[in-house]
Amino acid sequence: QVQLVESGGGLVQAGGSLRLSCAASGTFLLSANAMGWYRQAPGKQRELVAMIMRGGSTDYADVVKGRFTISGDLATNTVYLQMNSLKPEDTADYYCHRRYSGTNYWGQGTQVTVSS
Repeated sequence: QVQLVESGGGLVQAGGSLRLSCAASGTFLLSANAMGWYRQAPGKQRELVAMIMRGGSTDYADVVKGRFTISGDLATNTVYLQMNSLKPEDTADYYCHRRYSGTNYWGQGTQVTVSS
């Protein structure tokens, strides 16, 4: 059983910063193929925010490029998201994601609220 545990969400004013953390745990946990962050705002579909893949390549949603930075270590199944210059439209539940051998794993989500 693989579990993803997120932390770091909260309430912040527009222009502020937050750092999200995620760590995976489980028995005989092997290196992930990719880890990242998705978000879901009320009434909207879940969308990719950022992802880091084997070899160190990264992918970002256009709306967060230049403001958010993803980092992590796939060997230890940890991933972080540094979010700067936050906007009210970044308000959502943020979910940690891990992909291994074609299987997707999800965290429970952490709430990020950006006030104007």
